[in-house]
Amino acid sequence: MATRLKYITALAVVGATTSVSTMAQELVVEEVIVTAQKREQRLVDVPVAITALGGEEIAQKGLTNIQDIAFAVPGMALREDGPGSYQIFMRGLSNQYGSDALVGVYLDEAPVTLSGFDQLDVRPVDLERVEVLKGPQGTLYGQGSVAGAIRYITASPDLNEWGGSIQAQESFISGGDSREVIGGVLNAPIVTDKFGIRIAAHAEEGGGWQDQPEAGVKDGNNQDLRIVRTKMLWKPTEALSVQGMVLVHRNESQLGLGYEQPDRTVTVAVDRARRLVPKKFEYDLYNLDVKYDLGAAELLSSTTYIDHDHQYPASYIGGPETVYGGALEGTDDRHTRAHQFTQEIRLSSAGENFFNYTFGGFYRSMSNALTAYYDTLFAGDYFGGLEYYDRDTYESYALFGDISFRFGRWELGTGVRYFQDDQKSWDGLTEETDSFDSVDPRAFASVKVTENINIYASVGSGFRSGGFNRGPADNFEPETLISYELGSKGILGGGVFAYEAAVFYSDYKDMLRRGLVFNADTGTTDQITSNIGKAEVKGVEVGLTFRPTERLTLNTTATYLDSEITEVKALGATNLPGDPVDYVPEFSYTLGANYDFDWSAAMPGFFRVDYSYRDKVSYIDLSSFPLENTPQFSDDIALLAARLGMKIGQASVEVFGTNLTNENKWIDPYHAWTNANRTRPREVGIKVGYSF
Repeated sequence: MATRLKYITALAVVGATTSVSTMAQELVVEEVIVTAQKREQRLVDVPVAITALGGEEIAQKGLTNIQDIAFAVPGMALREDGPGSYQIFMRGLSNQYGSDALVGVYLDEAPVTLSGFDQLDVRPVDLERVEVLKGPQGTLYGQGSVAGAIRYITASPDLNEWGGSIQAQESFISGGDSREVIGGVLNAPIVTDKFGIRIAAHAEEGGGWQDQPEAGVKDGNNQDLRIVRTKMLWKPTEALSVQGMVLVHRNESQLGLGYEQPDRTVTVAVDRARRLVPKKFEYDLYNLDVKYDLGAAELLSSTTYIDHDHQYPASYIGGPETVYGGALEGTDDRHTRAHQFTQEIRLSSAGENFFNYTFGGFYRSMSNALTAYYDTLFAGDYFGGLEYYDRDTYESYALFGDISFRFGRWELGTGVRYFQDDQKSWDGLTEETDSFDSVDPRAFASVKVTENINIYASVGSGFRSGGFNRGPADNFEPETLISYELGSKGILGGGVFAYEAAVFYSDYKDMLRRGLVFNADTGTTDQITSNIGKAEVKGVEVGLTFRPTERLTLNTTATYLDSEITEVKALGATNLPGDPVDYVPEFSYTLGANYDFDWSAAMPGFFRVDYSYRDKVSYIDLSSFPLENTPQFSDDIALLAARLGMKIGQASVEVFGTNLTNENKWIDPYHAWTNANRTRPREVGIKVGYSF
């Protein structure tokens, strides 16, 4: 740890020294404007740790999904269960169990988190930026985010100018299929200054590399993806705006598990030659935002309805390292149908004033039904055709507020969130009900050392509801979190150098863990969730951007995390005191460079290279693995990507490569259950576009 912290400190000192020596240059690091606190602010002024990725940067880095974004944001990790199925972890809070997610995801104002296992697959199509907020965010976001929040900010209709773009891409996967992508954007001001629409469409096919030779399946994880998003903006008056959004997402993959072996094959449980049901991940999202500018404040009503349909296979093999020693395996066909309605009303102050505030109310009604058909093989005995049904409903309410006062260079703020969650669960025979509520405060202080250097400190709490265990096991109770953070952000050298740094400590109580128990009567592996005890997470985060010349921009980010389960109180717990928290990389960092140049006087170009590194992550579960086989580990992962482009008038051409060293590593540590994904093979391609 000491060596790594010395490296980070040395990097910061070198960057700061260099930036001061170049103060006379007319160079400026691009200033980022974010809306994380529900009003427009410079990133440097926000007393919250935020990673902001602009739409152009996302495109140049070749980030195509949330897994790519996770590698670009140190301290962020996730578990993937096939295309579209993700559980997102942040700042060492990497708990894949429970009734709700620890990290909230938003598309503009629409919350797209359904449950702890269902977060909608949002692709970076026609985005202005992505904002990744770290730490508890319940006093600003209706669907409380215990570990953080991810916001996809899409481009809105321009009411004055017609325009658009079209892009086409052909790429080739090492050892796999080619991938074809086509997309476009059309902006149409139907009535100038009053009404306009913006349509963004994206389609891709191919791109697979996983085989199931026993079933004759080649490149079975090809994706057939279609996305169409339409936004309509109506401004009947200068103060009133009404914006509607309709998003249609369709994705299908023959091998939808996402799990593979080092030879890039997929092993299916029970019957190796069985053709699994294809994975279909579909949703329709409808959102209506009504905003009224009151001058000193903005009043918002945001209404969202989501219809989600998910068909997917599940396969597991309890290999020789597990407690089952290779004697247990199963294959399931599963289908989830979910509906969610949310309504948020929020009043936020405008600008930077002596008194700034956000007050709001949030309501959610969600229904999630799972139907599963199990085939299980245990110690040579086959249990087939068993059906499982579960329907969960959630009705929750939240009232939240956040206020701050400015005194010269100082800003002092506080906030609170009240939350109530009413749950029902029905398995076709019996119904269970429970209710959970919490009051979670937040406080912060920041001081402007100069106009462009900000130091802040904050403390905030988070809460996640409990839920149900079927059968004789007790239901599980809520989790709570208190997080402390000290940070600084700044722009130095007349704008040549920008930095952000934070240290934090999180006290995570009543942490949820899962236990696996084989049920000999049904031939299935039952999942039991329990509150095992307490965990602590400490961390350091650093981000630096340096522009040594007018054409060259360098950036780096780094995160160090120290996680530990400090107290275990549950009988038969799946962990012991001193264990690390699952899915937490100790050290991760990114390096990037972008160089702008001219191919000719009329052909500007750029070259970008990005490198990301993440330490191995661990997994410990004493109900799944004997003590001598824990922890289970993923691999250390280092990924290199590059992109070279040019513009010719309104046209553009880019060649690119991702995972250029063709790393073939475990991303997930759960491979002893044949339930882990690996890094995507090297991909090289060409992209052409035209703007009008």
